[in-house]
Amino acid sequence: MTVFPHYAPEMRLRFAGRPAPAAVRGSVTGITCQTGMGDADRLEVSLANEALRWLDDPLFGLDTEVGIALGYAPDEPRRLFTGDVVGSEATFPADGMPMLRVIAQDRRTRLAAASPARWFGVPVPKLGVLPLPDPVVAPLLAVEHGMIPLLDPLGAFLSAALGVVDVVASVEDPSMRQRVVRRQHSETTLDFLRKIAAENAWELIVEHDSEPSGFVLRLMSPAAYLSPDVTLRYGSSLIEFNPRISTVGQVGRVSVRVWRSEVGLELTIAVGYDWDRRALTIEVVPGFRGPEGRGGPAREVLLVDEPVTIATAPRLIVSRLLPRLNRRTTASGSCVGDPRITAGRVLRIEGVGETFGGLWRVVSAQHTLDGGGYRTSFDLRKEIWFGGIPPAAQGAVRVQGGLLSLPAPNS
Repeated sequence: MTVFPHYAPEMRLRFAGRPAPAAVRGSVTGITCQTGMGDADRLEVSLANEALRWLDDPLFGLDTEVGIALGYAPDEPRRLFTGDVVGSEATFPADGMPMLRVIAQDRRTRLAAASPARWFGVPVPKLGVLPLPDPVVAPLLAVEHGMIPLLDPLGAFLSAALGVVDVVASVEDPSMRQRVVRRQHSETTLDFLRKIAAENAWELIVEHDSEPSGFVLRLMSPAAYLSPDVTLRYGSSLIEFNPRISTVGQVGRVSVRVWRSEVGLELTIAVGYDWDRRALTIEVVPGFRGPEGRGGPAREVLLVDEPVTIATAPRLIVSRLLPRLNRRTTASGSCVGDPRITAGRVLRIEGVGETFGGLWRVVSAQHTLDGGGYRTSFDLRKEIWFGGIPPAAQGAVRVQGGLLSLPAPNS
């Protein structure tokens, strides 16, 4: 594992594909870079605007490419962001130095600016229009806006499995075939892509540390990435840690009602998660099964009140249940600046007990470099995928009598 000499932060700032001039670097008073899953990554560069020298400089014009790399000398800094300038803000105080703040976002903003009306299907003789599979539709959305899609093999496999359900369930029903065809209407391309990702258990992440920087859009399946990228320990590398676990707003099951016209029967499909056995549960019963069914109290069941078919039910359940399960245990924290911590990575937290220790997914990370030095703050979540890994293997050690119960030697 790389050990960073934390006394010498290194910053490399680029505009329009070239290193920022020395005068610009000398005027920088602060850098804030935030990466997240789904929403666009953001970079803010604050400059001392002495004599208003930077006010109308074309270097900071809209749509100018800007990039930042952070790290510690003498090692090569790690690229954290490449995107385009989307705005700037100036301050002219009565006393003190005028300031200019340059704001950039990643290229997902291009998807957020487009909202065409269209459908994604393929006409097939004698069958009508069949849906294009999501592993084809999602990359097309990225490519048309100049991004390079990268779909994980596990995510593609799971999506293909759900796609088979779509086709099999609708092959004998022309009206159902129409309902499973993807349609974009009255929504941005980014929102449309987010919906597809949610229904396939994907996360949207822009890769800034790979070539070409800022152009690769990863459709990531979190279940395929369970190994820790960074280990932090409370009292050492972990400066601050604020975990929380709550059942408020949680659901144990998602239930949908499906009408099967060919047999004249309504089915209730319920998918839940058993926290004791750490396993998904599936129940299919005839008729309407309300909140007081086998699922337990009403707060444990989410009834989806919208048109659902046997073909669309699996994706709807995935998009509604998984986000709620993954919000059960969350945390925020900070450490000395570490450029390896970015959205989608896995942290191993040690020294905080068994309940809150172990593996966490980085939901968002913010890197700040200013007069106070280089520091990283982050928001985390525990995912159900981590439940199959024993706590000891995750680095989560039970607290007993106020002391950490460390494993015996050679155990």
